Amino acid sequence: MGIVVIGAVFVDIKGFPEDAYIPDGRNAGHIEYVHGGVSRNVAENIANVELRPTFVSIVDDTPMGEDVVNKLKRHKVNCDYLLSLPSGMGTWLAVFDSHGDLAGSISQRPNMMPLLDLLEEKGDEIIGNADSIVLEVDLDKEIVKKVFYLAEKYNKKVYSIVSNMTIAAQRRDFIQRFDCFICNQLEAGILFADDYSEKSAEELQEIISEKVIRARFPAMIVTMGGNGAVYADINGNKGHVPARNVQVIDTTGAGDAFCSGVVAALTYGKTLPEAVEIGSFLAASVITTSDNVCPRFLPSELGLDLEVFD
Repeated sequence: MGIVVIGAVFVDIKGFPEDAYIPDGRNAGHIEYVHGGVSRNVAENIANVELRPTFVSIVDDTPMGEDVVNKLKRHKVNCDYLLSLPSGMGTWLAVFDSHGDLAGSISQRPNMMPLLDLLEEKGDEIIGNADSIVLEVDLDKEIVKKVFYLAEKYNKKVYSIVSNMTIAAQRRDFIQRFDCFICNQLEAGILFADDYSEKSAEELQEIISEKVIRARFPAMIVTMGGNGAVYADINGNKGHVPARNVQVIDTTGAGDAFCSGVVAALTYGKTLPEAVEIGSFLAASVITTSDNVCPRFLPSELGLDLEVFD
């Protein structure tokens, strides 16, 4: 069944100014409606490196929901466990500045509890046949607990993605159970109740290493935008991978592509630093385009040997 991704689908409403963005003023520009949600994006990106993921989620029982499913299927995502229900998708309203960076956003989350019934009925089938699981940590606690129960039952690795760090930060007991927890620099500050915005990569890797060991997290990766990413594990291994030197067109989607690359790499045998390198490669491939989607790659182009796992 490949990598199983579990999380919410959102409709992203994105506003882009024509000129310099004025936070407290009126800004002429254009607005886009696109399929979104961290989990949905990660599933699509994993599919774009020919890994045939399975997506477990909910969509609206509307033409928009049907469109989400059809697009995922075109990307060869397994949608057998996608539920179609009223108000099944959330909404993310975002405004970007003239550099393509996020200036502000508001998120309305959907009701994801119907997934618990799905996991009760078909969870053994879904998790038992998975190569690994990617789980949105800020889903309802009952859903997260059920996924971890099944993952431990079938000895499957679980990797995190974060939609709302404020919720995730309240779940340290869950974070300890992820084989690798992935977030950005701002989110790491929320998690550890500190401000890391001015920290260098060298400083942040030391901080994260100390925090990971103290909190007993198996492994953690923190992205730093143009400064690359730092990583650390519970055994004291740590490091920094610089960002690739590319021409930036739009940073939207870079974090989701990074997570997709890391998860794929860790699932199929790469070390933590190798996984960060692959995640950085996919992030760079996204920010050099305007459609915010990971281009298609063969697993071999990322150095993944899937024959070992057949």
